[in-house]
Amino acid sequence: MVDEQLLKEVLDLALASGGDFADIFVEHKRATGVGLEGGKIERVHSGIDMGAGIRVINGDSTAYAYTNDLSREGLLEAARIVSHASRGEKKDYHLDLRRVRPLVDFPVVERPDAVKPERKVEAVQAADRAARAVDVEKIKQVMVGYGDVVQKVVIANSAGEYVEDERIRTRLMVQVVAAEGPTIQTGYEAVGGLTGFELLERYRPESVAEIAARRAVEMLKAQPAPTGKMPVVMAGEAGGTMVHEACGHGLEADLVQKKLSVYAGKKGQKVAADIVTVIDDAGMAGHYGSYRFDDEGVPARKVTLIEKGELTDYMYDRLTASREGKASNGHGRRESYQHKPIPRMGNTYIAPGRMDPEKIIRETKSGLLVKKMGGGQVNTTTGDFVFDVAEGYLIQDGEVGPMVRGATLTGNGPEVLRIVEMIGRDLGFTIGTCGKDGQGVPVSDAQPTMAIKELIVGGTSHGRANGKIRRL
Repeated sequence: MVDEQLLKEVLDLALASGGDFADIFVEHKRATGVGLEGGKIERVHSGIDMGAGIRVINGDSTAYAYTNDLSREGLLEAARIVSHASRGEKKDYHLDLRRVRPLVDFPVVERPDAVKPERKVEAVQAADRAARAVDVEKIKQVMVGYGDVVQKVVIANSAGEYVEDERIRTRLMVQVVAAEGPTIQTGYEAVGGLTGFELLERYRPESVAEIAARRAVEMLKAQPAPTGKMPVVMAGEAGGTMVHEACGHGLEADLVQKKLSVYAGKKGQKVAADIVTVIDDAGMAGHYGSYRFDDEGVPARKVTLIEKGELTDYMYDRLTASREGKASNGHGRRESYQHKPIPRMGNTYIAPGRMDPEKIIRETKSGLLVKKMGGGQVNTTTGDFVFDVAEGYLIQDGEVGPMVRGATLTGNGPEVLRIVEMIGRDLGFTIGTCGKDGQGVPVSDAQPTMAIKELIVGGTSHGRANGKIRRL
């Protein structure tokens, strides 16, 4: 997209007034989406966005400018702007760009930009039909969204590092609304990855839609959730919403350095039970939060954040790492060329243990089984959180009992990690777009089945519900 000689000129000009470090992020992104609602294709869109962001770091200050003009004049003008905004000692250096190789690779079988729009529309329509077929009377609304992104980037910096990369992501989401009398419930399911159109071979649109539709229909007959403190078993398929929100954000180095994290100053200390290990690994093949390089050109790698209960590391970008005299561990991410990079998660998960997930349920005499998490909030400074339960069941005498609705989970992230009593050998991932500082980036999070000694469960029932035992 931009030749190496021009990249050198841009970096030289960006540092003309001084600075410790300069980089340029050049992006060409093609995004395609198909949306269905009310049984009709509402939109089929495709667009291209391209531009470059130029940054100069001088001590703790950052100057950043971006442009969608990738001509020589456009890039040099953006470089002049950051140069004027950054003042410091002019350093003499010889810039010789050398290509950085990734530590991992993610082959794509079928590029989505080579797939005809008709096939994408057919996949969305197949999901709609499958969802409605689950219960033609009770299902009132189906929304299906397909999207793919082909992003090409070039990254170069004043340390002489040069990166070329292509990121291809594909996703599918289905949301179903079911109603019976005055009761209305929603079911949601989404799949996605750093992969091509072959995603829809691994996760058939019909199967994704059926899961969402059955969840919505079954929630209609669920009984009100009980309230109070009780043991909670988080199933593997519930996904890692809790570890992402209640733990992951607090381990991002910018929040730690600003003292906005409950984990600030606790490196080397026990922050979780001995059986808990938390990892962020953006180099995992195929997951939605995966990447070969972060958006500063640092190769993705596995980072162990909490090991056997001990806080061992944080997630750094170049700026936060430099403040501590260390190298970035590959977590500088940005939404687009219009945004400067900040520390972000990739694929964050609690490492699996050795227990049979079914045994964990059997050893929990009573409590709540969470099979699917909904949305929630967390205060990173204190670690306090509240989450909705999208699909939950009572546990009675070590068996899976009746389905409940309206449940919420309230607790404190670090405290929850300390009272994890059992961890299963499974691992279930969910996908999402993580928002922070006005930017959204694709992420995955996961956890195994795990038993938590006690959480506050909020619901609409004042007593413990009764019902038939149900095996899943």
